[in-house]
Amino acid sequence: MKNGSGNTNTKLILLHPYIQKQSSTTRLWLLAFVSFFTIIFLLTLLYTRDTIPSKNTSVAAAVAAVVTSAAGVSPSPTTTTTNSNLPTTTINALLHYASRSNDSFHMSYGEMKSISDVLRRCAPPCNLLVFGLTHETLLWKALNHNGRTVFVEENRYYAAYFEEIHPEIDVFDVQYTTKAHEAGELVAAAKEAAGNECRPVQNLLFSDCKLGLNDLPNHVYDVDWDVIFVDGPRGDVNEGPGRMSSIFTAAVLARSKKGGSPKTHVFVHDYYRDVERLCGDEFLCRENLVESNELLAHYVLDKMDKNSTRFCSDRKKRSVSSLS
Repeated sequence: MKNGSGNTNTKLILLHPYIQKQSSTTRLWLLAFVSFFTIIFLLTLLYTRDTIPSKNTSVAAAVAAVVTSAAGVSPSPTTTTTNSNLPTTTINALLHYASRSNDSFHMSYGEMKSISDVLRRCAPPCNLLVFGLTHETLLWKALNHNGRTVFVEENRYYAAYFEEIHPEIDVFDVQYTTKAHEAGELVAAAKEAAGNECRPVQNLLFSDCKLGLNDLPNHVYDVDWDVIFVDGPRGDVNEGPGRMSSIFTAAVLARSKKGGSPKTHVFVHDYYRDVERLCGDEFLCRENLVESNELLAHYVLDKMDKNSTRFCSDRKKRSVSSLS
C-alpha cells in the first residue's frame, strides 16, 4: 500500500515481527538468568540456615564444642545440652586467661572465681543479670552456659556497638537520672518511701521510686533472676550516675521473685567506694552479706512477702548523713 509520498510500508511490516521476536527472546533469557540465581540463593540459604549462630547462641557453646572435639568424643544425636554445664577444665581456662589480660581494669582471678563458683552451683537454666558492659562481659556469658544472661548498659551507643559485634549478647541500654554526689539524699528519700513507691517488693515497671529502674523491656521484670552482678554504671566521679539505682533495683528484683529459687545472689563490685557500701548496707543489708573485701561484696537475699516495708531487719548500719 502506498502513502501520499509514494513510499510503501512493506519494509516496516516485514521488520515488525522480527523486532518483537528479538525483544521477547531477550526477556526470556533475562528471566531465566534471574530465576536461576534466585533458586541458587534460596537453596544456599536453606542449606546454611542451621549452621549460622543465632542471637541466643552462647559463646561457651563454641568453647564446649572445641573441648569435646579435642577429647575425641562425638556428641550423640539424641543428646540434648539444655542443662549441661561447662567442664571444669574449660571454666578454669576461661578464668585463667581472663585474669591475665593486659587490660588494666580487669577483675582479679579471685573476684571472678567467686562469681564463677556461684554460677556453677546455680540450678540450670540459670538467670544472670549484669549491670555494666566491662572487660569480663564475654566471660559471664560463657560461664553461664545455656542459661539466660542479660546486660544493662548506660551508654546506648556502646550497647548497640557491642551487640553488633557480639550478636550472641543481649544488651539493653538504660538512662540513669541520678548523680553520684546525690547518693545520701536519694537513699534517705528511698528509706522514707519504703512503705509506698520505694517498697522492697513491687513491679518496678510501674514504680515511681526515683531509684527504681522502670524503663527496661517488660520481660526483664518478669524473670526470676538467680544471680545479679552490679558492675555499672559509672560511679567513680561525682557527676557520674552512681550505682544507687542499680543496687536498689537488684534488691527489689531479688525480694519480688515469684518463682524459681527463693534466694538470689547479688554481687557488688568496687565495694570500697562510699556509694556502693552505703547502698549495700541500706538495700542489700549487712545480715545478708556472706563475703566481702574492698573490691567485691557477695550478698544472698531471700524473697519477701508482698506487704513488706523494710529492706533490712538489722538496723545497726552506718548513718546516711555521712554522704549527705
